[in-house]
Amino acid sequence: MPLSLLAPVLLVAATSPQMPRPADILAETRRVADWQLAHRTTFDHMPAARASVRNPRDWQQATFWVALTDLAERDRRYAGPLLELGAAEGWKLGANPYHADDQLIAQAWEWAARNGAGKAALAPAIAYFDNVLANPKTGSLEFVPTAPGKGTSGCTDRWCWCDALFMAPPTLLKLAKATGDRRYADFAHREFKATTDYLYDPVERLYFRDSRFFDRRDAKGRKLFWSRGNGWVMGGLVRMLQTMDARDPQRPYYVKLFRDMAARIVTLQKPDGYWAPSLLDTDPGTPPESSGTGFFTYAFAWGVNAGLLDRATYQPAAIRGWAALRRAVQPDGMLGWVQQVSDRPDAVAANETQYYGAGAFVLAGTAMHDLAVKRGRR
Repeated sequence: MPLSLLAPVLLVAATSPQMPRPADILAETRRVADWQLAHRTTFDHMPAARASVRNPRDWQQATFWVALTDLAERDRRYAGPLLELGAAEGWKLGANPYHADDQLIAQAWEWAARNGAGKAALAPAIAYFDNVLANPKTGSLEFVPTAPGKGTSGCTDRWCWCDALFMAPPTLLKLAKATGDRRYADFAHREFKATTDYLYDPVERLYFRDSRFFDRRDAKGRKLFWSRGNGWVMGGLVRMLQTMDARDPQRPYYVKLFRDMAARIVTLQKPDGYWAPSLLDTDPGTPPESSGTGFFTYAFAWGVNAGLLDRATYQPAAIRGWAALRRAVQPDGMLGWVQQVSDRPDAVAANETQYYGAGAFVLAGTAMHDLAVKRGRR
């Protein structure tokens, strides 16, 4: 195996690396974004990708496009691809009228509406969510597979898997803010709390991916908390808190949850800066995994910059996470060590990537850039 592929698993120094310069952070973020944009129609490095990955409105691609809105805020060159994509897609959401995965792309369209596309970019999302509000689902959140061995369930008409908390609630809050219609926010808060009451483990301060994992344990008897699954939640909390007014009466609930989760997650970071695919598996030799690490780095960097997380505790963790992510970037700009589409901790390989991994990296990079600027790095 080439040395470049081995680099992420090498132990790093125990001391925290210094905060990089903002320009260097942004350059590395652009490099990963540019690689992904240049490889929009090639999927050789995504061996477990579903056929739906070819659809830019599907969650796999949508994660990247939503992250690109943050990069476009710092480099307007990235606005063009977003506006072109939205126009080509007619600003539509996914085909499923309730599934959170089909709703994520509307975050990118909401950004586009404020950055040149106008109200037309919001019209399909408004129609989509008006239907959801007019015909809400009230079924059980228990994840009962629709077929043996399949990771699908009828409960996904609601947010019965923790990934959904990145896909849907921030989308609804952004739509509420854009339209002034509080119904979207009220629905988001109600459903978010229902999901949290069901899937959140208050002892571990982590989310089970879905109800199938309540009683599952690894070979050493540890609970299974999926890194990327909890990364989805932390990333979703960031995007909700960014959108909510500082005096919103709902905000303290999310601030407390964000801080409680962060306090647990920071203790699970490995010495090499990564988080393991299974969060409680801190045994030596667990593989690097860049998508969960990207979301946690994003959350820590943003939380410190927003004054919600203690700088002395979380800034070093964010810097270590960013250093780990940079080591996962291959010489051509492809982000490696991305766990493929799954619903649980799984195998990871250096030469495998995915749109959502690049998206997590871009989110982490933009948040780290802002933190470095605030710290006065040049």
